[in-house]
Amino acid sequence: MGPPGVRPITSLAGCMPYIQRSVRFPEPLAMPSGRMTHATVRMLDWIAQHTLKPSRIPAHLETGRHGEEDAYFFLRQHGYVLVARNYRSPRRRGEIDLIGWDQDVLCFIEVKTRTSHDVKPAEAAVDRDKQRELVAMAQEYLRSLPTFGQWRFDIVSVYYEGQSGLPQIELFKNAFPVS
Repeated sequence: MGPPGVRPITSLAGCMPYIQRSVRFPEPLAMPSGRMTHATVRMLDWIAQHTLKPSRIPAHLETGRHGEEDAYFFLRQHGYVLVARNYRSPRRRGEIDLIGWDQDVLCFIEVKTRTSHDVKPAEAAVDRDKQRELVAMAQEYLRSLPTFGQWRFDIVSVYYEGQSGLPQIELFKNAFPVS
């Protein structure tokens, strides 16, 4: 029983035309591109650099970390759904930088970062030994999945040249065959 004078609703049949005309559901929001998150990460890095004690991390490792961050946001802007960063296995040596889905293909992504084009190209640094290591790590990761379909290896090269601070990023899909 409800309050006095209020009839309980027994059917919505008479209300449906009214509900359909008067209730508007918002349009689905577009997936944010990550620009705000990326800008926030960069701002926090800048604040940390200017307020904390100098890092004891070698400069080349710091450059690599920034390259992986920029590659992460680049891939998100290009439609990848990233599911893991810096994947390691207790059974194998090595690491996979990023793992994500490009449509219905699972991608294992190696990020190579350089501050100059003077040395060999970043993507050429993934030689046969590195490829074997990546394949073994990918197989470890795939072992944890119940079933899987297609998968491939992509390479992202990130170059920081000049004073602009903006990286040049290039994506190599299906960079080497899985054997």
